Amino acid sequence: MQVNAEVSGERIGIFGNSGSGKSTLVHCISGLLQPDRGEIFLDEECLFSTQKGINISPENRRIAIVFQHPMLFPHLSVKTNLLYGYKRCRAEKRRFRPETLIDLLQLQPLLKRGVENLSGGEKQRVSLGRAILASPRLLLMDEPLSALDDTLRFQIIPYLMSVSEEFLIPYMFISHSLLEMQLMTERVLVLNNGRLVEETTPEGLARNSMAKSQKGYLNLLRLTSPVDQNGLFSYTWGDNTLLVSDGQLSGSTLFELSSREIILFKKHPEAISARNLLQGNVMEMFNSDGRVGIVLSVHGEKLVAEIVQSAADELNITLGATIFAAVKASSFRRLV
Repeated sequence: MQVNAEVSGERIGIFGNSGSGKSTLVHCISGLLQPDRGEIFLDEECLFSTQKGINISPENRRIAIVFQHPMLFPHLSVKTNLLYGYKRCRAEKRRFRPETLIDLLQLQPLLKRGVENLSGGEKQRVSLGRAILASPRLLLMDEPLSALDDTLRFQIIPYLMSVSEEFLIPYMFISHSLLEMQLMTERVLVLNNGRLVEETTPEGLARNSMAKSQKGYLNLLRLTSPVDQNGLFSYTWGDNTLLVSDGQLSGSTLFELSSREIILFKKHPEAISARNLLQGNVMEMFNSDGRVGIVLSVHGEKLVAEIVQSAADELNITLGATIFAAVKASSFRRLV
């Protein structure tokens, strides 16, 4: 593989299909694989250089990895697994108290259990905790959610976010999931066939991938103040009210809405079956392989719809135009 990049930030994504070189890159950074040639620097420290003859061992790079499969020690308890890296970290390098992390990851009830008696989501939380307690200066997460079903995946994501916010450890998050890139990263390196083909933002990646993705552009909406309303759930979204079928009566909830689930009208329709009709102004338009993304401002909230070019021409959509967007209550997918 050939990668030449200099990237900075707290939440870096590495994106690409299977076989694109994501894991190879991560293993080179961690020291588990030795590149044929080149240089790797972290915080201005040279970790590897063929020219200078430098190759710092993995245990001395202070880089932790959370793998796709938890890879816990089967003969050790949850508590012993958690403290494995902590005990091997020099006292002056320890940055976190185990009790704080255990509380954050809600692992207290599991400490005495064997790891073979844990669910997939519980194992991944223990794996994450073990990595953090090694006090790394960089955390590598190599497809940490891909082995989990959707239910467990979206249970783990809040923990990943909480750990990042609480302990301020920069991370590189590796995934082939566009949604995970949008949720977990702020800068993205895109790999293809072992080469770096693009450095972008999650927003730029979502727009560029809209036409090729099975779900189009994914709108991520944080909805609050749920109210039961005749079998549906009424939520607040900024100054808007949305009706959702897959809701819950607790706190704020993150929903996914595909750009392809939004129907646009140039004029207010007389009657529609969709439970949500939103009025917005066109902020922006962008192209993605023959598809047109329409970025709407709906009372200050952003919503991206997707239509074909011929539909954009027929509707004569222009910047600043008023557009009505219809969305079925069943089109919203609850995440976290």
